[in-house]
Amino acid sequence: MNTPTEINRNIPQLHGVHHTAFPTWKPKSTVEFYRDGLGLKMPHAITAKGWGRSENGHPDFLHFFFEAGDNSLIAFFYYIGTKPNPTFTALRGQYLGLARHTAWTARDVAELERWRTVIKRTGVKVTPVVRHETLSSIYFQDPNGYDLEIACQDRPLQEIDVVDTGLTIEAMIQTFGDDNPDEKTVYDMWHKKAELVRKYMQSTS
Repeated sequence: MNTPTEINRNIPQLHGVHHTAFPTWKPKSTVEFYRDGLGLKMPHAITAKGWGRSENGHPDFLHFFFEAGDNSLIAFFYYIGTKPNPTFTALRGQYLGLARHTAWTARDVAELERWRTVIKRTGVKVTPVVRHETLSSIYFQDPNGYDLEIACQDRPLQEIDVVDTGLTIEAMIQTFGDDNPDEKTVYDMWHKKAELVRKYMQSTS
C-alpha cells in the first residue's frame, strides 16, 4: 500500500489560482466597480450562445475577466435574459454566506490602508484593518453582494506553523470525522489536540 508521501510524489503541482468566477445580474455595476472603482484591467471577455442541447435551458452569456495580480483573475458570468437567483443572496451577512469569499493579497498593512481609501471612494462600506493570528485583512462587498477580502501576511509562516496545522487537522479528523455523528464540540477537539501535542513533544524530545 502506498504511503501519503509516495502518493504525493505522483501528484502534479498547482501553480496558484487562475481565476474565481461568479454569476452577476448587474453587469454594468460590476464593471464600474472592478474596472473603474478598483482600477482592475479587463484582459479577456467571451460572448457565447448557450452550451449544450436546447432542452438544457442554458442561456446565452458573457464571461468577462478582471486582473487580480500575479497572473490571477476574478471573472463573472452574465446570463442574458435571466433573473437574479435568491440562492446567491439569501445567506448574505450570515456566517455561511461570509465563509464563501474571495481574498486578494496586499504586501503590508500600509497597502491595506491605501486599499481602504480606494474602496471607500466607490461608496462601498469597508471594515477597518482586522488582525488575525498571522494575517491582517479588510472586508467589503461588491455590487452583487459577494464578500471580498484583501489580506497581508503579518509574519512569514514557519515550520512550527506547519507542524501546528498538521496536529490541528488530525485532531479535527479524529474528533468530528464527517458530519460529526457523535456531536462532539470544539472542546473535545482541543482535548484531542492537546493529546496529540503531548505525543509530538515526546517523540521529538
